[in-house]
Amino acid sequence: MAKIIMVDETRCLGCKTCELECALAHTEAGTLIEAMNSGCQLQSRVHVEPAGQFGMPLQCRHCEDAPCIKVCPTDAICRCSQEGPVLLDGDKCIGCKLCMLVCPFGVIDMTKDKKAMVKCDMCIKRTEAGQLPACVSACPTGAMKLVELDDYLRQQRRQVVQKLTSDS
Repeated sequence: MAKIIMVDETRCLGCKTCELECALAHTEAGTLIEAMNSGCQLQSRVHVEPAGQFGMPLQCRHCEDAPCIKVCPTDAICRCSQEGPVLLDGDKCIGCKLCMLVCPFGVIDMTKDKKAMVKCDMCIKRTEAGQLPACVSACPTGAMKLVELDDYLRQQRRQVVQKLTSDS
């Protein structure tokens, strides 16, 4: 069953803990100190953007009909399974930025060394091991959650019905 990362913007403090943990999860270093000592380039795949008084984490939404997949000239971007996340293979990527241009959420970036693109992979290694994505597990307020898409849609429909029936 397809899963998505949802954000409750009313609970996000804009603390950027999700950014830091995402960046660390995508390095060989286990801790921030190890990463700094090794000189590795930390790069988050989630970005907290200013939103009112606090912030709103943005990351790849793993679109059902992902435009980034369609425009990639090297097939570096794919969905490996029907309900899996949209993944980017940095070894195949030529850094042409076409995916970045067509992303409706503006969440595909260039790597720090400017050789390829980088985007949220929904922490595929972690989720396959039964863990939560780094950003979700790091969120101190629980604003970020990994949820089943069908459950989320069912909840949204209930809220719409409740709002419509309570307004009458």
